[in-house]
Amino acid sequence: MAEHEGGPSARDLEEGRLLKELEAIHRTRHETLLHGSDDALVTHTHRMNELEHEYVRRHPERAQTPGRTRSGARARTAADEEDGPS
Repeated sequence: MAEHEGGPSARDLEEGRLLKELEAIHRTRHETLLHGSDDALVTHTHRMNELEHEYVRRHPERAQTPGRTRSGARARTAADEEDGPS
């Protein structure tokens, strides 16, 4: 496995390990943003991007929730405007 500063290359991770790494990095993101050094935040961001890009590369046809797309968000906003204040 190729090693680098942020851990093993995402491409070298088996599926279960990739998912565990993604869960861990998302769990620690907020704390790193609020309390990490600038270097820690840069390293965290690079690693998170590497893991996320690898996941998307492996799963290009992953299920997408309509409300999490641009068109879904626009439809939700338009529906909210039509309903008016509650």
